[in-house]
Amino acid sequence: MDRNYVSTNKLLSILPVEDYATIVPDLEHVQLRMGAAIAMEGSPIDYVYFLTSGIGSLLTHTPEGRTAEAGVFGPEGYVPTSAIAGVEISSYDVLIQSEAEADRMSYHRFRQHMLESKNFSKLMIRSIEAFSIQLAYNAISNALHDVTERLARWLLMCHDRVPGHEITLTHEFLSTMLAVRRPSVTTSLHVLEGNGYIRAERGRITIRNRSALEEFAHDAYGKPEREYDRLFQNLF
Repeated sequence: MDRNYVSTNKLLSILPVEDYATIVPDLEHVQLRMGAAIAMEGSPIDYVYFLTSGIGSLLTHTPEGRTAEAGVFGPEGYVPTSAIAGVEISSYDVLIQSEAEADRMSYHRFRQHMLESKNFSKLMIRSIEAFSIQLAYNAISNALHDVTERLARWLLMCHDRVPGHEITLTHEFLSTMLAVRRPSVTTSLHVLEGNGYIRAERGRITIRNRSALEEFAHDAYGKPEREYDRLFQNLF
């Protein structure tokens, strides 16, 4: 990568200039198609990805083959998060939800920078804390909120990570993400659309009234987002 290249990944943009300059040569900018698996459970981690656009999900599977989303990510962090601990085998699947771009770094160079750069290491560890808060609130939401509230929360999280107001999603994909049957997703979409919060079309959802959608989501949304801002404020 050209040393003058400036990444639009929010995490990398926080690095002090001198630290950023040391990692740029190890970054490779790549295009990621919708549905691409950039890590697979039980397989070696070849690269660490810093998304610069698009959305992805961490997927977990039960022994019986059932699948659900554990977390969502975009340009605010990196994946697979297992790399932070020096784990060479991915513990989950990492799937790209929409057309995306990323700056990626080989797993071994990522580990080397973790050892050699105090600021890089500090930033990557802080990112894991932010992501763990999201995972904790995912668990809370799954336990306490109904499907429509969870869907509202999930759409808001996706909206945070894309430009504009359109999100490319199918009912089938949403049912996997929320671990519910497809008819439940359809019913919840009708509720949100009937209230004027969104417009649902084939393979696409448009956010029409963001503030009302947040109010509907109530305590299902907001705390992890505020914590992210707090964790990275005046870090360096």
